Amino acid sequence: MSQFQSRLKLEFNKLTASEKRIVSEVGEHKADYIRWPAKARLLWSECIRIRYHRIPDRIKAEARSRGIQVDSRSNGPAIMSFLLAGGERPTRSNGQGWHIDHIYDGKFLWPTKGRSLHAVKDGKHFTQAAGLVAIHPLAEALKDEYFYVAWRLRHEAFQRFGYDPDQVFCERVDEHGFKR
Repeated sequence: MSQFQSRLKLEFNKLTASEKRIVSEVGEHKADYIRWPAKARLLWSECIRIRYHRIPDRIKAEARSRGIQVDSRSNGPAIMSFLLAGGERPTRSNGQGWHIDHIYDGKFLWPTKGRSLHAVKDGKHFTQAAGLVAIHPLAEALKDEYFYVAWRLRHEAFQRFGYDPDQVFCERVDEHGFKR
């Protein structure tokens, strides 16, 4: 068993029986709760989360040509990145889209690391689609609450895209957090 698997098992075993059932149910039906972009893509390398963005003309033009709404609000560039990278954003029962969430949010440090990436504060990661998911509110709550769920998502990003900005799954990454 790898060090990663051992740690996840330890974290899972810390959950109560009812928490384990909920986490397992979401994990067994991931497609009902989590959507990934089709590809990794950094939309705008200088962009970090601020209240309102001045979206570059090239990004506006591409979004409009693909029928994607230009959104200058705080998480707008990340949402646009996710959609331009082929992500699907289902609609909630209230008519709004699922949240587009950064899986690297500065929480849940890996035990041997001194920090964890907080993507919204880093231009190389805020609009990197490999670190974004469309997430159902129930799964989002689990991701925000439990180390186990957050790291399962991060591991899946590594499996799908080779994305590992915290260098937990591979020894070397490039300047954008991808396995070398």
